[in-house]
Amino acid sequence: MATKLLLVKDVEKLGRSGDIVGVKPGYARNFLLPAGFAVVADKNAIRMQERLQEERKARAAEERKEAEAIAAKLEGIEIETIAKVDPEGHMYGSVTVLDIVSLLKDKTNLEVEKTAVILKHPIKKVGEHTIDVRFKEDVSASFKLTVLAEGQEEATA
Repeated sequence: MATKLLLVKDVEKLGRSGDIVGVKPGYARNFLLPAGFAVVADKNAIRMQERLQEERKARAAEERKEAEAIAAKLEGIEIETIAKVDPEGHMYGSVTVLDIVSLLKDKTNLEVEKTAVILKHPIKKVGEHTIDVRFKEDVSASFKLTVLAEGQEEATA
């Protein structure tokens, strides 16, 4: 039997502030209620729901504006990184989401959360890759990441 809760804060993959959701009792008892993400949906909580939804709309508009500004700066950027490769051209390591986030911070001064970078698998091949980034409020952008082999960077410079 699902427990009805009013979300006080946004919970990823569950809902946004002001939503009434049904969750399993253990999830409610062990995580949502103690962490302050939700309250039990009673008469008082239902009255609070409208205020929470208004606050969420205002915050969503602000987050969308910030995300669009970052996406505009990010669109069309090309970043290069160097990777060690063996004589056959295979990379020793890979380029991960954390590497991409730190490259963006170092080269462009853009702060991007690691959850925003969409990468199915770490990059394990030298070459040009398109990286998609999805910000809050469904704002998306993409940029090019070129992975160069160590020693190849002198040839392109």
